[in-house]
Amino acid sequence: MLRPRSQDLLARIHQHSQQWQLEIEESFETETSAISFVNRQGESLVLKVIKKAGDDEWNAGEVLSRFAGRSVVRVYEHNAGAMLLERLRPGTSLSALDNDEAATEILAGVLKHMSPAEALHCCPSVADWGQGFARYLASADQQIPRHLVESAQSVFASLSESQTSVRLLHGDFHHYNVLFDANRGWLAIDPKGVIGELEYEVGAVLRNPIDRPEVFLEPQSIVRRLRQFATQLNLKFDRMVGWGFAQAVLSAIWQIEGEGKVSPACLRLAEIMQRLL
Repeated sequence: MLRPRSQDLLARIHQHSQQWQLEIEESFETETSAISFVNRQGESLVLKVIKKAGDDEWNAGEVLSRFAGRSVVRVYEHNAGAMLLERLRPGTSLSALDNDEAATEILAGVLKHMSPAEALHCCPSVADWGQGFARYLASADQQIPRHLVESAQSVFASLSESQTSVRLLHGDFHHYNVLFDANRGWLAIDPKGVIGELEYEVGAVLRNPIDRPEVFLEPQSIVRRLRQFATQLNLKFDRMVGWGFAQAVLSAIWQIEGEGKVSPACLRLAEIMQRLL
């Protein structure tokens, strides 16, 4: 049962259920949103209401609409902070697949068909996200070696400035955000939306599944994954390496900003990726 932490969240759920003529069947909360399984004129759908304005997924409905169902979950209604989505069945996460080579092939296939319309003005650029390096270097935190942050900042800036073909990206594309639907196959969910080159999108894949560091921290697996993406999507190997290194450090910074501590695996990946530069 849904037990909203605020009356405002409850009111917004009620507002959208009325606006979009939904019958709520079951609801639950995650850290960032309220999820409701709903029915509209006999069709099973999902209502997702984001808790906080400014959250990474606040404009996810608009981002999803730009992909128009191409290898992503379909969105039927949306406004700032809320969206009505198709319900995926069984909705199994790709993280459950033990074969990493097969999982990487699936991820590349999904990414290949995620063809967006024009970019959104509301979405940040990858350069905007790169401001996290300067924030960290200006802080007193010492969990990440300063030389590692400075190196990642330099690589990130160089890659940002040398992009030649940018587009709307998912922004958080990895195993846990790709689910299986019996009718439509593997589909991406929960985009953040960022403007950048396609090589950038691979960075989050390299840090996942987070509960299987024995896979994503194995140098041979890293190289094999990168070669799969390079082959299937015609991506530049060296740019994926650079983004993977810089994003691993940036992800560690975001962990500290959000949770106050960093995952050792994230820093270990950064060190491994740095050696591949």
